[in-house]
Amino acid sequence: MQIAMIGLGRMGGNMVRRLAADGHQLIAYDVDPAPAAALAGQFDNVYAARSLSDVIAHMAAPRAIWIMVPHQFVDSTIAELLQAGIEADDLIIDGGNSNYREGQRRAEELAAQGILFADCGTSGGVWGLKNGYSLMIGGEKHAIERIAPALTTLAANDGKGWGHVGPVGAGHFVKMVHNGIEYGMMQAFAEGFELMKAREEFDLDMHQISRIWQHGSVVSSWLLDLIGDALEQDHELNNLSDWMDDSGEGRWTVHDSIDLAVPTPVLTLALQMRFRSREKEAFAGKIVNAMRAGFGGHAIKPAGESDT
Repeated sequence: MQIAMIGLGRMGGNMVRRLAADGHQLIAYDVDPAPAAALAGQFDNVYAARSLSDVIAHMAAPRAIWIMVPHQFVDSTIAELLQAGIEADDLIIDGGNSNYREGQRRAEELAAQGILFADCGTSGGVWGLKNGYSLMIGGEKHAIERIAPALTTLAANDGKGWGHVGPVGAGHFVKMVHNGIEYGMMQAFAEGFELMKAREEFDLDMHQISRIWQHGSVVSSWLLDLIGDALEQDHELNNLSDWMDDSGEGRWTVHDSIDLAVPTPVLTLALQMRFRSREKEAFAGKIVNAMRAGFGGHAIKPAGESDT
């Protein structure tokens, strides 16, 4: 099938490569022309568009246009596509990490002009090119059926890794919860390995344990694979900092848990630990120590004193 990809970063570029390798016709565009030119040089069935108007001009109606840009730029990209001449019955797919409520709003606004919209939660990261992606897509049934061949190509496990999960908004809602769970799983691994490392009398080999757990353990997983690979390269992880960013989905998950009165303590605390990682010296810790020193006479380290 013919499909356009707008945004050719690590995810978008690899999705173009996977689609092109399976014979789909790709119209590729990025604000930086270099990635599209490189892809067109690699595949005969990839056209490097010079603008969004060029994207529209090189596609047969009804068009399928996949947007793979940061969520802050989805609205502006859609506005530019409208100016470029996108038409009724064309389909826009937002494959980034947008808030599902924004997807619902966009679908309603585009529907007034007869344009279809779908929201696709995309997981798989930089390994998606080789292994395929996990795709959770929301939208009208006939819109999803239109792009099913591309979804099957992109999906992991010979096309089994995608599903139409519900109406518009459902795709990014499911992906939001997926990322919240991911936060909790990663934090659980992190705390477990830190606890084992702290028991110095056993002199445990963290890399060895990560590999043992990959065979027959109930915690075996791709995340554990990544831990083992990192520890194999650097047993003490000296080349990494403990500063952790968050891209928004964890916060949205916690907001929804509050709105729906659904307890999510693990997901919430995992998000809070990301915030904690960004503080070199937490004022909250000083407040706690002030109380400890006052009521119990506990030993308190002076400011700037090393932990060693």
